[in-house]
Order: sequence, then structure tokens, then C-alpha cells
Amino acid sequence: MNVRNCRKCGKIFNYIGGAPLCMTCREAMEAKFQEVKAYIRENKGVGINEVAEACDVEPQQITQWLREDRLEVTEDSALMLNCESCGAPIRSGKYCDRCKGQLTGNLRAITDAAKPKPQQPSRDPRENPKMRFLDN
Repeated sequence: MNVRNCRKCGKIFNYIGGAPLCMTCREAMEAKFQEVKAYIRENKGVGINEVAEACDVEPQQITQWLREDRLEVTEDSALMLNCESCGAPIRSGKYCDRCKGQLTGNLRAITDAAKPKPQQPSRDPRENPKMRFLDN
């Protein structure tokens, strides 16, 4: 059993993964998330600080939800983020589509290089242990 203290209220709880929050604080955070989501939907073009003040949420929490792809903003919104690799404006997540493609390609190349290459069969038929040859 993994027991921890809640990051928000300090209460001891059984940690099962994710943010170190007890169930009460986790439910309260989810309610805040739904409130922020509704506020952004109703008030298009608002900035992070305005949303944070209206919903009584830290701006860092809103940014975290955007980075986790839990929130996505419209293209005309003032809530744009920057790609962590190239700095291009993005609507949610950590990377733009171009950088995601490059990262995927790089990972694929690494995994392909790590795979064992198939051995080519030997050219000399006498090296095959299943075949028998008679010598004259």
C-alpha cells in the first residue's frame, strides 16, 4: 500500500497514481476543471489570467490542463501556448504537429536500429546440416 499526504489539504490517503491528491481534493479539482472549461466555452477570446480570476484557479493549473491536452482552445483565443521544441503557437499539448512528427520519426529510427537484423542464409550448400552430400 502506498500512503501519502495530499498535496492540497495534507490529509493521508492511499495513493493510486496521478497527482498526489486525496479523493476529496481530486473531486474538487475536477469540479474546478469543469467550471474553467465552461467559462472558456462561454467567453471566447479570454486570457489565462482572466479565467484564473473568474474561476478562482491558479494560472499554472490552467496551463497544466492545456499541456495535458485536457483543454483545447480555439484558434482565435488569447490562451495560446508555445511548442516546447520550436516555439510555434499551439492550442494544447507540448509540441506542434511538425515537432511531433519529427519526434515520432526519430523514435521509430531508434527502435528500428535496435532490432536485430535477420541473418542471411549461407551460400555454400555444404554448410546446411540438413542436406547430405556423397563424395565421389
